[in-house]
Amino acid sequence: MYIFKAAVVGAGTMGGEIAQVITYSGLPVVMKDIDQAMLDKGMERIHSIYRGRVAKGKMSEGEMQSKIDLVTPTLTYDEFEDVDIVIEAVPEKMAVKQAVLKELEQVCPEQTIFASNTSALSVSEMGAATGKPHKVIGMHFFNPAHVMKLVEIIPGLDTDQETIDDVEMFTTSLRKLPVVVQECPGFLVNRLLMPYLNEATKALEEGSATAAEIDQAVVGWGMPMGPFTLMDMLGIDICGHVGEYLYSEYGERMAPAALFPKLIEAGRLGEKSGAGFYDHPGGESPVVKKMIQELQSSGAVRTGSVFNIDRLMLPLINEAALCVQENIATIPDIDMSMVAGTGMTYGGERLGPLAVADKIGLDVVVEKLEALAQELGPRFRPSRPLKLRARANHLGEKTARGFHEYA
Repeated sequence: MYIFKAAVVGAGTMGGEIAQVITYSGLPVVMKDIDQAMLDKGMERIHSIYRGRVAKGKMSEGEMQSKIDLVTPTLTYDEFEDVDIVIEAVPEKMAVKQAVLKELEQVCPEQTIFASNTSALSVSEMGAATGKPHKVIGMHFFNPAHVMKLVEIIPGLDTDQETIDDVEMFTTSLRKLPVVVQECPGFLVNRLLMPYLNEATKALEEGSATAAEIDQAVVGWGMPMGPFTLMDMLGIDICGHVGEYLYSEYGERMAPAALFPKLIEAGRLGEKSGAGFYDHPGGESPVVKKMIQELQSSGAVRTGSVFNIDRLMLPLINEAALCVQENIATIPDIDMSMVAGTGMTYGGERLGPLAVADKIGLDVVVEKLEALAQELGPRFRPSRPLKLRARANHLGEKTARGFHEYA
């Protein structure tokens, strides 16, 4: 099915940016919210992105206006009678998303695809709330949506192949990179990022290094920004929420750091609140240092650990190997998703986690994970795909085969 008209429900930052991405491809889009102030905010976000393009000489005023004219902002469903796809970008609560999907079912044509921009919630569970679960799918854009190329496409248990194919084609028409991911908590990129972000926070609260030192080490390793800079940008409340959800689904290896709830309770939610791991502006915060001292003196966290970059990056690699075991995505797609979704590099090359493991040597990765498990606990236990390849002498580049094959 070719998509001639789209709609976005929810005019927050993500909703506004997704609507802008759709108009940039030349398609008309209806943007709905229940709050006029939010609708105005969404329209202002669209204007702001286009004004930035005009200022850089990438489009004319006339071209900008023609794109903006493709948006129909609305507080009702009156314009939904001929939409081919609706992307919901409402708050990350299952009950809210299910309620929206039920409303959409009453006003949209039979063939309309219902896509959710959820970053972690079950697409199958959303579909079950509708009468046409075969038309419900996850379509996870990354923040900021107008910049990031990756879109995770997540079929639910009942999503049919035609819907998957249509959404892949639509994503490509938006000049994005679609990757089909089997449903699991956190999907792919967020599932891989969370152990890394959590481990950085554990290292910080244990006093093994400062936030700035950890951020600097991670950038030196090859990520475009450090974990605390990233979490402050994303929102500490969002990271904390996703972390709790993944812990509830995956168990102890995702047990969240103790510092998250303290930051959230203090209203330190990141850049949007003016303070998170860092003060904005201001850098390292005495308030956070005091929180860490309180955690240490109460015995809530261990102390005395020495910072090692492997502690952060190897859990990310280990989780990627678990995704291989569970057939969450193909090996090339896992690597491509982390490069496109996070800007990951290693040694100056754009490499994903499995290619990085091949470069390090899978025997070395297993050995280091086992040492970390001995020192810090079973969350570092190496996954079966890593151990299996190491035992079979599929060690990566040095034996010409690991997760990938090498000439």
